[in-house]
Amino acid sequence: MNVEVAPVVKEQDAAFAIARSVVRTRFEALPSKAVELTKQDILDTLGCCIAGSSAAAGKEVVELGREFGGKPESTIIAFGDKMPAPMAAFINGTTGHALDFDDTHDKAVLHVGPAAVSAALAVAERMGEVNGKALITAVALGADLICRMGLATKIPLQKGGWMFSPLYGYFGATAAAGKMLGLTEEQLINAFGIAYCQAAGNLQVNIDDEHALTKRMQIGFAAKGGVMAALLAQKGLTGARASMEGRWGIYNLHHRGEYDRAPLVEGLGEEFEVANLSFKPYSCCRQIHAHVDAALQLRREHGLQPDDIQDVTIYVNTDPHWLCHPLELRRRPIEEVHAQFSIPYSVAVALTKGKVLIKDYSLAALKEPSVLRVADKVTPKYDPSLPTRVIPPARIEIVTRDGRKLTAEVVDAKGHPNNPMSWDELGDKFRDCVSHSAEPLAKDKIEQAIMLCARLDEVSDVSELARLLSPDS
Repeated sequence: MNVEVAPVVKEQDAAFAIARSVVRTRFEALPSKAVELTKQDILDTLGCCIAGSSAAAGKEVVELGREFGGKPESTIIAFGDKMPAPMAAFINGTTGHALDFDDTHDKAVLHVGPAAVSAALAVAERMGEVNGKALITAVALGADLICRMGLATKIPLQKGGWMFSPLYGYFGATAAAGKMLGLTEEQLINAFGIAYCQAAGNLQVNIDDEHALTKRMQIGFAAKGGVMAALLAQKGLTGARASMEGRWGIYNLHHRGEYDRAPLVEGLGEEFEVANLSFKPYSCCRQIHAHVDAALQLRREHGLQPDDIQDVTIYVNTDPHWLCHPLELRRRPIEEVHAQFSIPYSVAVALTKGKVLIKDYSLAALKEPSVLRVADKVTPKYDPSLPTRVIPPARIEIVTRDGRKLTAEVVDAKGHPNNPMSWDELGDKFRDCVSHSAEPLAKDKIEQAIMLCARLDEVSDVSELARLLSPDS
C-alpha cells in the first residue's frame, strides 16, 4: 500500500517579512508615540556623539578617516569634516557609543541609536535634500528591527557571549540605510544577507579585566556595515536570503536555535519597539542605573555624607557578577571603561557626590580619594531571586556608623518608559554632552538643534541638523 507523505513546508525566513515591512511602511503609519520617541532618540544619540568626540577612540577614528580621505558626503558630528557615508557612519557610531550614554531597550538589553541614527543620517546626507519625516521613518524602522532581534533571543547576554547591540545593529543599520535609499524588497533581503556576513560583536571586550576600546567601536562597525550592505545591494550584489532563520542563519548559528520567532514578525509595521526605549541620565552601563538611583535616593532621604557610611551591600543577579568582578578592579577602576562597567564605583560616586556626571568617568575622576574610600566599602551579594534575562531591579543596603540599616529598591531606573526623561531633561543632557565636545560648538546653534529635533517632522532638509552640530569654520 502506497502512503503519500505530505511535503515539509518550510516557513519563509523572517528576513522576507521584515524587508516587506520596511519597504512598505510610511511615516503616516508610525504611531505618535513612536514618532516622538524617535525624535528624542535622534537628539539623544547626536548628543552622545558630541560628548564621545573627546573620549578615547573618538579623535583616533577621526584621524584615520582624514588619512583615508575620499568623497565628502556625510558630516562627522562635532568635528565638521565630511567623509564618505560608510566612514561617517563608523565614526559617528563609535563616538555615539563611546561613553555608554546612549539609549537602551531595557528588555532586549541593547542600544539602538548609534547604529540606526548614524547609518540613516550618513545616507541622508549622501543623498541630499532628505526631509525629517524620511529620517524619522528610517530610524524608527532600524531601531525597531534591532529591538525585535534582541527580544527574539532567548540566551542571556552573559551566557551567550554575543554583544547584542552591534550584532543586531548591523541589521538595524541596514534597514535604516535601505529605507533611506528606497531599496526594493528583493534588494533589502540581499542587504540583510550582506549585513549578516559581517555581523559580529562580543562581550569579551568588557568582562574580566579586558575593557578594550573595541567596545566603543563595535557599534561603529555595525553602522558602517549597514550602510555598506545597503549600498552594495543597491548595486545588485546578493547576500544569503535566509539570513535570520536559515540552517546557518544568525539565530541557528549564533544562538543554536534558541530564539522566539514571534517578536521578529508579529505586529510589523503597526507596533514599533522604538516607543519602548529608555534614555540614560548617567554615562555608564544601563544595568548600573537602578543601583545609582537607589544610592541617590538613600543619600537624599537620609542626608547621608560619605563619612556616615560603614558598609554598602549591592544585591546582584549572578555570582560572580560581571559588573562587580574582579572586585578590586571594580572598586578602583584603572581605565574609563572599567568605571563605566562598575556598579561599586558608580554607587560610590552617587553616595559621595549626590549626582553622577560625564566627568565622573574621566581618568582624572578615577583617582578621587573620597570616592575610592566609599567604593572600598561596596560589596556585592548574590540574590538568586533577581531575574537574569532582563535588567533587574536594584536593591541596596547601607549600614551607617551610628548603627542604622538603610535599604532602597528601584524597579524602573530613571529614563525607563515607566519613569521617563522629559524633553527638558533630554535637552539638559544634550547641553552637558556639548560641554565635552572635542571642538567648541556655538551655543545658539545647539539651542537651534534641540528645537529642530523637537519639530523634525517639519524639517525639509536634515543636513541642516548636521550643520548645526559642526564647529564654525
